Amino acid sequence: MPEEGALRYTPLAMISQCNPAERRPRVFSGVQPSGALHIGNYLGAIRHWVQMQETHDCLYCVVDLHAITVRQERKALTAATLQLANILLAAGIDPERSILFVQSHVPAHSELAWILNTITYFGELRRMTQFKEKGGGEQESVGVGLFDYPVLMAADILLYGADHVPVGDDQKQHVELTRDIAQRFNREFGKTFVIPEPVIREEGRRIMSLDNPANKMSKSAASPGSYIALLDPPDVIRRKIRRAVTDSGTEIRATPDKPALTNLVAIHSIFSGLSPEAIEERYAGKGYADFKRDLGDLVADALAPFQRKVAELTADPAGTRNILREGACRAEAIAARTMERVRERVGLVPRPV
Repeated sequence: MPEEGALRYTPLAMISQCNPAERRPRVFSGVQPSGALHIGNYLGAIRHWVQMQETHDCLYCVVDLHAITVRQERKALTAATLQLANILLAAGIDPERSILFVQSHVPAHSELAWILNTITYFGELRRMTQFKEKGGGEQESVGVGLFDYPVLMAADILLYGADHVPVGDDQKQHVELTRDIAQRFNREFGKTFVIPEPVIREEGRRIMSLDNPANKMSKSAASPGSYIALLDPPDVIRRKIRRAVTDSGTEIRATPDKPALTNLVAIHSIFSGLSPEAIEERYAGKGYADFKRDLGDLVADALAPFQRKVAELTADPAGTRNILREGACRAEAIAARTMERVRERVGLVPRPV
């Protein structure tokens, strides 16, 4: 996590509007305001988003339209959307170097999704792994939004000419579909969209559940003991790590036959900067209790400055809303140019001015 006070706004640097050949690579990524963001989300995604601000033109989106593919309580969704924006800001997303906005604040996402629906095949969506997993055996009664989710995701990405899309393994298939849709549109209507590339980071991308190391840490998990939420209080963090499952034996070694301990060593390694080998050497002759105690302190201390920053931002909701309003205006300016090209290619009559 960034050091306390590390969130610094630089002089306004608008996202490049120039010829694609002259601009920095552009990145788009979004996250749903549902569930509790956890250390796996930070280690595997958000910290890399922060780093990419140095090399890319970045757009980061709170994808609230994706969240409502499953039922959300109205007030809870509003609160979660603002909280997620504050989490991204506290983690180091700089609204003057990046565009941070809420998906529903830019109506072009929905318009482009409808147009892309007309060239997306039913069979392509039916093959999406996430739909099959979430729909389970009740696909006849699953909402169309869940089925059509990947097309809206394609619209999110293609609206902004994103060159790179940071995603986890579970979303790679959706980016591949986005590429297919973009290429199909370009063939049928003329060159319009940039063909995006998925970016999957190795380090931190597979932080596993604390109560079952066979499963990836998930913000939608039924048991809160399976993950460490970014906003968990220090005593809760220490308790969750103390209760995390371990393997047989007492030796601190990250080996294939010790998946639970290997996961905890990986978390320690990323937060401490020590290699797994150095961690094993440090705890030679010590047991799981010593290791877990120190790991709990390490994670709690690392998250403390970030949590204080979230609290500061939460105390100023008008400030967060202003950032999101400016972000939406900047995003909309890019999206409007894309939609002008799309409408012209498809043959839609321009709106009279």
